[in-house]
Amino acid sequence: MPDTALEQLKRSGRIVVVGASLAGLRAAETMREKGFAGSLTLIGDEPYEPYDRPPLSKSVLLGRADADRTLLPRRRALDAEWRLGVPADGLDMAARTVRLADGDTVPYDRLLIATGVRARPWPNEAEGELDGVFTLRTRDDGAALARALAAGPRRVLVIGAGFTGSEIASACRERGLEVTVAERGDGPLVGALGGVIGAVAAELQREHGVDLRTGIMVTGLEGDATGRVRAAHLSDGTTLECDVVVVSLGAQRNTEWLTGSGLGAGPRGIACDAGCRAFDIRGIVTDDIYVAGDVARSPHALFGYQFLSLEHWGNAVAQAETAAHNMLSESTERRPHLWVPAFWSSQFGVNIKSVGVPSMGTEIMIAQGSRAERRFTGVYGYQGRVIGAVTFDNSRWLQFYEQQIEATAPFPLPFTTVDRRSDGHKPMPADFPDPSVPTHGPTITLSGYSPADRRITFTPAGH
Repeated sequence: MPDTALEQLKRSGRIVVVGASLAGLRAAETMREKGFAGSLTLIGDEPYEPYDRPPLSKSVLLGRADADRTLLPRRRALDAEWRLGVPADGLDMAARTVRLADGDTVPYDRLLIATGVRARPWPNEAEGELDGVFTLRTRDDGAALARALAAGPRRVLVIGAGFTGSEIASACRERGLEVTVAERGDGPLVGALGGVIGAVAAELQREHGVDLRTGIMVTGLEGDATGRVRAAHLSDGTTLECDVVVVSLGAQRNTEWLTGSGLGAGPRGIACDAGCRAFDIRGIVTDDIYVAGDVARSPHALFGYQFLSLEHWGNAVAQAETAAHNMLSESTERRPHLWVPAFWSSQFGVNIKSVGVPSMGTEIMIAQGSRAERRFTGVYGYQGRVIGAVTFDNSRWLQFYEQQIEATAPFPLPFTTVDRRSDGHKPMPADFPDPSVPTHGPTITLSGYSPADRRITFTPAGH
C-alpha cells in the first residue's frame, strides 16, 4: 500500500474534536474503530464527560434519575486526551490550531466541530439572573431545576410550549405542581408539527391540568427584595404570581468562538456539504474541517437539497459517524449524510414520534386512528409527495412512513390504511405559522438582512 498522506494521517496524525458531547463522542469512537492510531483530543466547555440530554427533561425532573448518572455508554476505549471545562475560544485555519479560553492552543491535521447548541436565555439579563429562573440544557441545569421542583413551588411558569417546554410542564403535573405555560403562538408544538397537531397537544395539556395560555407573551419578570422571582407580567396586562420560571425559548448554536476565523459560521450554524466538510466564508469547501450534530447545516437530497439544522439525538449520532468516516477516507470512498430525521417526546402519558421534516408540510392527513382518542398517525404532504409523519401512541407504523418518505411516495396517500377513520380521507392544511408574520408584538421587525449586522437584540413589546 502506498504511504499516502491519508495513511500517514491514520498512523500518526492529529485529530481534534471540539465538542465533547454525543456527536463528539460517537465520532471519536468511529475514528478509532476505523483504525485511526494518531493522537485524538476532545475539547468540551463543560467539566463532565459526555452525558445523555433527553433524560434531563424527563426522568431527572421527575426525580427518578440523578443528573450525574446520565453518562453516555461507551462503545469502546478511546485512548484520547480530554480537555474538559475549557471552551474553545478561536480557530486559526491557516495555522491549523484551536485556541482555548485558558490561552493554550491545540494543533490539528483534521478538525471536527460538534459544539452543539445552548439554551436561549431570557432577553433581560437582570431578570434572567433572579433566583428561581431557569433554563434547561445542561446537566447542571437539570440538577438545579429538579431541586427546585422537588422543593414544591406554589406555581411554575414555563415560557414557551415547544417540545422541551411541554415536557417540563408534563413533569410538573406529574409531580402534582401547579403550572402555567405561556406560548406566543396558537398552541404547543405548532412550530414543529403545525396547528392541526398543536390543537391536539393543547387539549392534552389542559386535560392534565396545565394552565395553558396561547397567543400571549411574558413581558417581564419581577423579583422580591431578596432577589427571588415572585411574578411575571403578561402581554394581556395580567400578572401571574410564580416562584419558579423556566425559560424555554429554543436554542442558540455555539458558533461565536469561530467569529473572524474565515469559516462559514453564524447564528444558523456552520454550513457544510453533504459529506460534512465545512464551508469557509466564501462558500468554498474545506479539506480538513468537518461538522456534525446540532451545530451543522447540511443539504439533504430527500428534502429539496435544503440546508437543514437538526437538533435530534439520532441525527447527531448518524452525522458524527459519517463525518468520522469521511475524515479518514479518500474522496471516492466518502459518503453523504442522508439520515431521515426522526424525533421523539414523551409528555402527559403520550409517546410522540416523528420522521421526516413535518415543518415543510403544507397539508396533513390523519391516515390512521383518531385525534380525539390521542392515538393516530398524521402524514404530511409537500408538493404532491410525503414529506413527514407524526404519531401519537401509534409508533409501530412509523417505519412504514419513513419508507414512504425515502421513496418520495405521492401525497395524498393513494392507498387505504389500517384504521383510517372518516375524517382521514382528505388532507387538510397543516397550519404552520407564516414565518413572515410576527406571532407577537415586537417593537422592531427585521425585514431584511445586512451582512454587516453582527448582533440582534430582541426587545419585547411594552418592555
